[in-house]
Amino acid sequence: MNKLPIYAGFLASAISLALTGCSDGTNNTVDDVIEDVIDDSDDDAETSDDSILSVDTSLFASDSLVSVETVDCTLSNGTETSCYSITVSGFPADRTELGDFCPDTIEATADEGGKWFDDGVLYDLTGSFIENLDVFYGDSYWQLYDEDTGLINITDTQVACEAAAQPQVEAQYYNHCVQCDLDYFADEVGGGVASTYLIPVTPVFRSSAGNLSGNTGVALNGVNMAAAAPTEAILSAYTIAAFDDCVGHVNPVAGYHYHGANHGDGDCPAIEFEVDGHAGMIGYAMDGFAIYGMLDENGDEATDLDSCRGQTDDVRGYHYHSAGPGENTFIGCFSGETAN
Repeated sequence: MNKLPIYAGFLASAISLALTGCSDGTNNTVDDVIEDVIDDSDDDAETSDDSILSVDTSLFASDSLVSVETVDCTLSNGTETSCYSITVSGFPADRTELGDFCPDTIEATADEGGKWFDDGVLYDLTGSFIENLDVFYGDSYWQLYDEDTGLINITDTQVACEAAAQPQVEAQYYNHCVQCDLDYFADEVGGGVASTYLIPVTPVFRSSAGNLSGNTGVALNGVNMAAAAPTEAILSAYTIAAFDDCVGHVNPVAGYHYHGANHGDGDCPAIEFEVDGHAGMIGYAMDGFAIYGMLDENGDEATDLDSCRGQTDDVRGYHYHSAGPGENTFIGCFSGETAN
């Protein structure tokens, strides 16, 4: 069975998910938002409008940053402008350790394993969940554990991790819970895998929504906000690419990275609500617009989000709100131009 590489940043399947977006059911579109905030008669509107706020690199946790430079860049619409070249360490500045990921036995509780998502729902990766995957997916071939010992098959070496995280999964790694140790790939012991992001200093609205491709953005704690995980391809090899409670895991290329934001269950990545009760800021999308949590301090989700999960207010300008932790995405699409 062919399987897209887990370690390739989960790029190929991101596009199809992005096209559908994660709208909250309203009829607002990115075009509606753009019409509201940009005066087409003013050639300088894109850089002067109050609804567009520049990226504030001081918001990144100091422990997460390797370097920040201002460089010349060209956006996806051909505009020549300035971008921040932001290099982050790749290890979450708000945590001291990662995991848990795969449970060890079919007796393991929710405290002993991580997470898995399917069809928008985030599940506790308990031993019982692993034991009953054949029922969950309606396929008797699922068997991720030894019936005699109850031990779960885990890719617990670098060789096994990389063998299970590549297009042609060897038969011996079918029916495995896939996890990788960050120490296999970290730049230094106890560190992460450094990555550099090119983000416009001042966002520029697109004339129409842009598909998600490549990375979605970077969190303020220094972690990659990755494209959608190709769950269909992962499941086709009868593997589970386990996440931790923060909906993050490790691959050989990006190191530790997120596929969702799990607020209300461990608060990952850690954020604080704004002084007005608005959801806290998580990070920046690749187009330079800020991404905030899904819910406000009352546990409510905004009702006026556009198809990209964006909205505008007087304090934060145009910004996104993250999708739910099990939805395998952060935003629905890019409202702004990204750097080439």
